Amino acid sequence: MYDLIIRHGQMVDGTGARMRSADVAVRDGRIAAVGKVDGEARREIDASGLLVTPGWVDTHSHMDGQATWDPLLTPAINHGITTLVMGNCGVGFAPCEPNTEARDRMIAVMEDVEDIPGAALHEGISWQWESFPEYLDALDRFPRAIDVAAQVPHCAVRTYVMGERGVNNEYATPEDVQRMASIVREGIEAGAIGFSTSRTELHTTREGIPMPGTYSDEAELLGIGKTLGDLGKGIYQLVSDWDDWEKEMDWMKRLSIENHCRINFVLFYQDETKWPRVEAQLAYVKQANAEGAQLVAHVGARPVSVLMNFNGTVHPFFLHQNFAPLASLSQEQRMRKLRDPQVRAAILAETAPSMGHEVADRMTSDFGLMFELGEEPDYEPDLSQSIAARAQAMGISAGELAYDTLLKHNGNAMLYFPLMGYGNGDLRRQVAMLKDENSVISLADTGAHCGVLSDVSMPTYFLSYFVRDRERGERFALEQAVKMHTRDTARCVGLEDRGTLEVGMKADINLIDFARLKLHAPRVTYDLPAGGRRMFQTAEGYRATIVNGEVIMQDGESTGALPGKLIRGAQSAPAH
Repeated sequence: MYDLIIRHGQMVDGTGARMRSADVAVRDGRIAAVGKVDGEARREIDASGLLVTPGWVDTHSHMDGQATWDPLLTPAINHGITTLVMGNCGVGFAPCEPNTEARDRMIAVMEDVEDIPGAALHEGISWQWESFPEYLDALDRFPRAIDVAAQVPHCAVRTYVMGERGVNNEYATPEDVQRMASIVREGIEAGAIGFSTSRTELHTTREGIPMPGTYSDEAELLGIGKTLGDLGKGIYQLVSDWDDWEKEMDWMKRLSIENHCRINFVLFYQDETKWPRVEAQLAYVKQANAEGAQLVAHVGARPVSVLMNFNGTVHPFFLHQNFAPLASLSQEQRMRKLRDPQVRAAILAETAPSMGHEVADRMTSDFGLMFELGEEPDYEPDLSQSIAARAQAMGISAGELAYDTLLKHNGNAMLYFPLMGYGNGDLRRQVAMLKDENSVISLADTGAHCGVLSDVSMPTYFLSYFVRDRERGERFALEQAVKMHTRDTARCVGLEDRGTLEVGMKADINLIDFARLKLHAPRVTYDLPAGGRRMFQTAEGYRATIVNGEVIMQDGESTGALPGKLIRGAQSAPAH
């Protein structure tokens, strides 16, 4: 007797093999049989006309706080994600001294660096831990729908060990490094899947200070990394500005080879002048891996971008003095004011002050790369559809068109601003990076940047657009796209027990009406603790999502089942 049989589906099993008609049987949370399955089950699902795929594995999330209060982990659950990896980019909430000052500091870093509302974190996190193992235990006790895994974050470790010296990015002493390495060892032995750090000045606090660890020297980075070699397990994750990319890649290569560990690094670029660096960097990775390194580039399906909305974090007028009094109003009050012709005229008459930061200044002025996202989101718009180009054709200013566009749909309209890597006005560069043999699809930033994006929708977007709908360039085969979001993502973080529909593997499964699969327009919601704000994007076409053999979502609605678990450490492939 099986627990579940999914019959008559079109199975894309995650291995890259051709789609085929097959039944899938589940017993005790594992795939028990694939093919023509005889026998009975406690439940059967008729998947006629549906794709049957493994559940998506999201390797780049920031759900470290939300995972302690939200059993559903929305909106990941709305997009077929069955496994989330947290603790990326060196930020997290453990270890942390058990006092208000230390906890407030951790929350402030997460709020400033990852744009997660501080009020939501203050209300939502119950702080049942000090050490990283205690944090894992708290995660383990909390019921949830999907599986989560965590990495030990450098920022928290450095602050815990070095205090103000760590916060101020002073160099660590050998004794500091030894203590940090000891904490990382303790975390990995308790079940963390690895360690993460940040090397980018984009991750800056409200005081304008790069987050702890940004300027750590090689002695610190390699001293902590040696722990992975000593233990014989664990991954190393990082994000960097790549200002001196060859020097950066050199220590990563040495660390990987000497400690037999995988290094997952974020790969993006600012503009076309940086594209040759990306090509050279990928060539370096290919050669380094041929020499024994394990370097993996993590690439998004979309360029670095933000969504602009009058109720979000940024829009072209967010620095205008005449908008400032409106920022603290309720959404309804704000929209009423913004529709006032006198308020409109006053805001449009201003020029935003310079922030002294190229990215921030472009958010108020670069109308040539701002696009109306629309109710059917288009993330590869032609440059002729930019706010600047359309405004010129209409004989009005770009500011006027942007303002009036943002008023649409009762203020729910969005401007899409691909601020890095969209200089050609298409996604050819993303495709080239994603096709590289040493890259994986990643960077959803699930749970983070709440006021400017909802890239948790990446898997839905990739299948519906890059496989089915794209007309502006090459597409990906369905089998390849599924493998990219399942087997490939799972393996790069050491999870070999999931990601394919093979006998013995975890029964994490999506049933998808591929013809109907589509993204809805993102909306600003206030559903986090303390009424915290976030961009929220849903989808249709997911008929069911299954975790550990239990249906957790059906036709876009939670079933109430909570079979998810904390993943403790790397997971081996099942023995056959």
